[in-house]
Amino acid sequence: MTAPFPFSAIVGQAAMKQAMILTAIDPGIGGVLVFGDRGTGKSTAVRALAALLPPITAVEGCPVNSARIEDCPEWAEIGSKKVTSRPTPVIDLPLGATEDRVVGALDIERALTRGEKAFEPGLLARANRGYLYIDEVNLLEDHIVDLLLDVAQSGENVVEREGLSIRHPARFVLVGSGNPEEGELRPQLLDRFGLSVEVRSPTDIEERIEVIRRRDAFETDNAAFMKRWRSADTKIRNRILAAREALPRITTPESILRDCAELCVALGSDGLRGELTLLRTARALAAFEDDATLRRDHLRAIAPSALSHRLRRDPLDEAGSATRVARTVADVLG
Repeated sequence: MTAPFPFSAIVGQAAMKQAMILTAIDPGIGGVLVFGDRGTGKSTAVRALAALLPPITAVEGCPVNSARIEDCPEWAEIGSKKVTSRPTPVIDLPLGATEDRVVGALDIERALTRGEKAFEPGLLARANRGYLYIDEVNLLEDHIVDLLLDVAQSGENVVEREGLSIRHPARFVLVGSGNPEEGELRPQLLDRFGLSVEVRSPTDIEERIEVIRRRDAFETDNAAFMKRWRSADTKIRNRILAAREALPRITTPESILRDCAELCVALGSDGLRGELTLLRTARALAAFEDDATLRRDHLRAIAPSALSHRLRRDPLDEAGSATRVARTVADVLG
């Protein structure tokens, strides 16, 4: 099986790559929404980042990737107490997936052949401690959106049906991608994404040539290409791991809290999720850049991705949301 395209070899798309890295440092940021043209490396970036991260340790045979045997759900029949390492899971949620496929349901085969009620885990169980990727997320059916909202909020999947009462952890980084021309995302789900970025096809000829060159090398001489980029990927992995360790020690001045609040008020952001996401993301960026103290520079760098999807529509302002955020950041932060 061919390994995913190296994360460090992705040409351009700096905002998307930064957002992916920051959610890897602090999954509590709340996931990434990537809107833009087809063929701009959205799914490639998700799989590349997951492959770049160190493997997780999990109990062999545990359907929810539990790190310890005592964390495995009671309903799971674990035949071994052995802990093994496995790649960070990346689970695709297809648009046509049924509710049973997503959350899990009664194991029909076992019920018919053995007369036993048993739970068959769904996609949310497999995605625990990893990534749940939804392509064309703006076309997802409403009832599946509602399920995701509940699980994203609680970090737990609850199934009450057909005589079953099942609970299991479902903590994952939600990554959605889509084309805004094909439909808008429901505001309730839009607000659950911590970060939002827009990607566009490159217009620079040299950049497009480099994309072609690297993809062609990946497909025609895979071993040499992977070897060439292994060192760069390792550096990013080490920076992510170091940032995770440094994150709790980041100093946050009182003035930064005020900046977050003033910025969100000036933008008319509903609720307090904007401030909290802005703060968490800025801390992750500071940790990644090996800075011990949070500064305004960090807020400026991540404000568009943390706030642009939280703005109310202004029919009198034709500027894009990212432009409005940048303009407000300049007014509030100088």
